Amino acid sequence: MTILNNPFSLLFITSISLFLFRVILIKTGFIFTFKRKWRCIKDCFHVYQFFKVPEFSESMQRNQLYYKVLLYLHSLASLEDSDFTNLFAGRKPNEILLRLDTNQIIEDDFLGAKMYWINQDKTLVLKIRKSDKRRVLQPYLQHIHTVFDEFDGRKRELKLYMNVVDDQKGRWRSVPFTHPSTFETTAMESDLKIKVKSDLESFLRAKQYYHKLGRVWKRSYLLYGPSGTGKSSFVAAVANFLSYDVYDIDLTKVSDDSDLKFLLLQTTAKSVVVIEDLDQYLSEKSTAVSSSGILNFMDGILSSSCGEERVMVYTMNGKDHVDPAILRPGRIDVHIHFPLCDFTAFKILANSYLGLKDHKLFPQVEEIFQNGSSLSPAEIGELMIANRGSPSRALKSVINALQTEGDGKGGRCGRKAVEESGEPSGVFCTEGANAVKEFKKLYGLFRVKSNRKSPSFNLDNDLKSGL
Repeated sequence: MTILNNPFSLLFITSISLFLFRVILIKTGFIFTFKRKWRCIKDCFHVYQFFKVPEFSESMQRNQLYYKVLLYLHSLASLEDSDFTNLFAGRKPNEILLRLDTNQIIEDDFLGAKMYWINQDKTLVLKIRKSDKRRVLQPYLQHIHTVFDEFDGRKRELKLYMNVVDDQKGRWRSVPFTHPSTFETTAMESDLKIKVKSDLESFLRAKQYYHKLGRVWKRSYLLYGPSGTGKSSFVAAVANFLSYDVYDIDLTKVSDDSDLKFLLLQTTAKSVVVIEDLDQYLSEKSTAVSSSGILNFMDGILSSSCGEERVMVYTMNGKDHVDPAILRPGRIDVHIHFPLCDFTAFKILANSYLGLKDHKLFPQVEEIFQNGSSLSPAEIGELMIANRGSPSRALKSVINALQTEGDGKGGRCGRKAVEESGEPSGVFCTEGANAVKEFKKLYGLFRVKSNRKSPSFNLDNDLKSGL
């Protein structure tokens, strides 16, 4: 009775009891149930408003705000403190990423107001008190844009998208894009690399210029040459250079022309859209997509409406038998030839794969190339990888391959074929690009095949004009 009559003792006992009660709740997990029930009680005294952010718009275009909010939520510390979440391996070694789970609720504090995000199927729902809406909603959404822009200004996590047969989950599936290819590791003429990088940088700065001309802000490239000459690695280098996602369209999984348009509709800005081996699809007619469907995909009204801030890339083994309408300016801005390996490309490969800038066997390799023998960069690269423990052995294996297999290939696709086509190593043509002798004199190994049907444009003039 004495203890109960003492207020200090009573306060002490009460404090100890509350502390023990809290420990019990934390240790047993009841604290989470208590918080949820308390949230329900508070909800009874407040009126909330809900705002949905769907992944796709009514026209089935990707909602950019959805991805901005998703990235913002993944950056919140409260994600780690939530009841449950998903764990994924990141791109860096030992990196663990936290990602939202379906129906997960995330709390966020902004200007003294509580914001609740609910992750529903393909929709993010914002729950906010009506009394706070007028004061914080617009600043809060602007805050999300700012956080996204800051993140986007840095090296963002790129994704590779692949189209699948239509189902309830959409047409695109994505995986992290981790291809290590860069322009520095690409076996290409140094002058050509400079021109490509300059062209891409000019494109990034040309939004207002394109709009002033009434043109959609996009750039299209044709990469053509034998298999194994580095076209796919070049696409990866472009994506890494621009920090753009990659959309790889498999035409065999496209049902018709409208379906191809629908795929383009669901791509996002800041992306490289790729169709590989286009010449084979056109010649074999192995897909349900028609030639007119391809033409409309390249520069039709839909492409002009939703092709903003995209780089379109088409690869071919050769363009001699392709309809000139597909290759005309406006549909293809830049033509880049990927030939079999020459001595310049060989030295780039030797430096990248073996760390060799010079070697006593280099003169012998150069002589073999000058005699017309050649292999693809992929074939030479594999020989170097297999013998990377001994650079001398690697070079001898390349020499042996050039003297045996390379003689035959050189006769078909090597120096002789280059002379017949008039296209030396690393052709860079823009806007249809006809042959001009002055262009070759200025840039050594660059020359464009003559074609009377298409007007010629010098790349330097194109860049000066602001493209």
